Parts: sequence; C-alpha cells; structure tokens
Amino acid sequence: MKHQTFNAATTWFSADAHFGHRGILRMSGRPWDDIARHDEDLIHAWNSRVRPGNDVFFLGDFAMNSSPERCQQVFARLNGKKHLIIGNHDGPRHIGLPWASEPADLRTVHVDGTRIVLCHYALRTWNGSWRGALHLYGHSHGALPGTSRSCDVGLDCWGYRPVGLAEIRERLAATPTPPEEQRPEDDAE
Repeated sequence: MKHQTFNAATTWFSADAHFGHRGILRMSGRPWDDIARHDEDLIHAWNSRVRPGNDVFFLGDFAMNSSPERCQQVFARLNGKKHLIIGNHDGPRHIGLPWASEPADLRTVHVDGTRIVLCHYALRTWNGSWRGALHLYGHSHGALPGTSRSCDVGLDCWGYRPVGLAEIRERLAATPTPPEEQRPEDDAE
C-alpha cells in the first residue's frame, strides 16, 4: 500500500474547534463570552498560520449546534486542504463538507519520513509505536496528558491555532513519560 507523504513545512494539525458551540466556552474555560467572536478569532488564528495550499489534518469536532449552512460558511473561510479525522460530534453536516480526502475514524500519514497515527481519541498503543510512529489526538481538550510519543493537538492545547510537526516534536521531547506499553514493569515486591 502506498503511503501518503506530506511536507512538515506545509502540514498542520488541529482538533476540537467546536464552531458554534456556546457550551464549549464554559466547559473548556475558553476566554470568550461570545460564540460569534470565538468563531471569528479561531478562523483568524487558523488563517494566520495555514496557507491556501497547505494540508490541515483536523482531528474531530469541527462544529456543534451549527446549521449545515453555517458549517459550510466557516469551512469555506478556512485556508488549506482540509482532511477530517471524525470526532464524536461530527455528523452528516460535518462529514459532508468538501474535505480534501475521505473522512476517516483513524488514519496514518507520513510527514517528512515520520509515521503519524491520527485519531480523535487518545490511543494507549498504536501501529508502529515501537518503531518511532507518533500518535496525535484531540477530544480531551488538554485534560489527558500526552507521552513522549503522543500528543493532544486540540485547539485548547495550542493557543487556539493549528500546530506544526516541529512544535509537536518540541512538546514530545519535553514530555519524559513513554507510551504506556513501552514503560518498564515495576519491580513490585
């Protein structure tokens, strides 16, 4: 099977925008009191990093409580070739948007030679974890800590903007906890 390969300089990751979801402001402690301002600021932050030809892997929960028309309007304003990894709040109005690739629950991509397993949910183990593969996820809004090989790419963890592989690598390097299946067994006596 041919691997999809992407360039780190033009590839971004994000999750959990929840466009239109007033409840997310309180639930995640986001610093807005108005959902319209929230949405505008997220669009601006996205477009300040992502260029029209860039690839963005969005790891779920694009919008909530938004009409299909509103979802289309927001989607059209976001730069880049957008790829969806389906989240628990992504229904037909989100999945049916003109994504650059078929939306999927789980996907593996290669970015500058690094295998990356993408899922909305944090995995305890993933294909290739013992051979250097990274795992990126969303869903937990920063509540579930990453490891030295896995990282939450949700907006709540990255200043409400998409993140690139170089920044992800810096965070992984600063996280000494190995993935669970790679931790040495305790010498319990």
